[in-house]
Amino acid sequence: MKLTTYTRNLAAAAAVGVASLSPALAADDTIKFGLCYDLSKAYTFVTPQITQAATDLATLVNMKGGIGGHDVEIISQDHGNEPQRGIECYEKLKREGVMVFDMLSTPVSIAVLPRIMKDKNILIQSLVGRADAADGSVFTQVFPVGPTYWGQVANDIAYIKEQSGGELKGVKVGFAYLDYPFGQEPIEILKSLAEKEGFELLLYPVPLPGSDQASVWTKVRRDKPDFVIAWLLAGGHVVAAKEMKRNGFPISKYISVNWLNEVDIANIGSEAATGLKRGTNVAGGQDIPIIKEIIAEVYGAGKGAGDPKNINDVYYNTGLAIYSAAFEAARLAVEKDGFPVTADSMKAGYESIVDFDANGLFAPITVTADDHGGGGKTRVEMWDGKTWVPQQEWTAAYTDLIWEVVKESSAKFKSE
Repeated sequence: MKLTTYTRNLAAAAAVGVASLSPALAADDTIKFGLCYDLSKAYTFVTPQITQAATDLATLVNMKGGIGGHDVEIISQDHGNEPQRGIECYEKLKREGVMVFDMLSTPVSIAVLPRIMKDKNILIQSLVGRADAADGSVFTQVFPVGPTYWGQVANDIAYIKEQSGGELKGVKVGFAYLDYPFGQEPIEILKSLAEKEGFELLLYPVPLPGSDQASVWTKVRRDKPDFVIAWLLAGGHVVAAKEMKRNGFPISKYISVNWLNEVDIANIGSEAATGLKRGTNVAGGQDIPIIKEIIAEVYGAGKGAGDPKNINDVYYNTGLAIYSAAFEAARLAVEKDGFPVTADSMKAGYESIVDFDANGLFAPITVTADDHGGGGKTRVEMWDGKTWVPQQEWTAAYTDLIWEVVKESSAKFKSE
């Protein structure tokens, strides 16, 4: 199969690396990534697909010669979303030579952060953790590549502004959110945007675990918001869809956080979900070069890491996005500083990524020493009954406001 630009780049790096390494060294050394994930408790709706995607991408890269002639190794371990277990996973994998870590959990990422900073290792923190970690001048070892929740919700407001004729005054925007830190995080930004743009913000806290939303949607029916942005997870979206139908609120006015996948769509019903929207920095569907290549090369050779059905899931795409960026950073590290890849060269590799999108897999990212988020671009996509259809170009809105909040928050962390 024809290689994508991304895998061609990796293959070129592999050729250069092999030419400069002895066969024994090329065979024995690996570039290790430590995935300390919740594989057993709260986040099992997403971690299997992301782990599978990371492993499949590593398999494909290794089939093409690795990075710098060295295999990529994905090491996965369960922390059950428990901070102490996350710390234990970090220490164990560090002893095994891992220096790039991914916790995919806000509480665990926060717990491990002081050790990461002290040890000067690398923490991948895409879509979870502290939003202010995008400030690379303070969080030098943390790479939250992709949009923060602050940036994503700001972009959702920009989309609503587009749909409202470029004017938000008089518009009612509801925010339905799980009433704990994940759901509460966008509220500060929403309040600032409401003051700036003049729309009415209506807050609808949803008690954990999200299964009881009757009173929320009864209030929505009375308030008649023009749109509802929803910071819910998994089954919470299914409950919301049922309540929207019961209360006569059109699902086309529902804009979900990125954590809504094809399993949720199936549980809502593909036809019933038609018109539902979500904010995302990852393209949905399988019509993406790197996914086609994995299906043909990895699964075609019987080397897939899990159920092929998981490939048709945006969380699989999310895993590919996170690790396409990570492997690109490793490729640039080898290209710039040679082998072995160190935490310092990996950091420099990340900070050398320019306008990278893995051939249309996600919003183009440019990572710098100051901006470890990569630009924070997202877009709104709509479920059309069969697949996700982009409703706008990739965009990053209200960046001055977002960075003002990021800088205020990171300054507090630095002073502490």
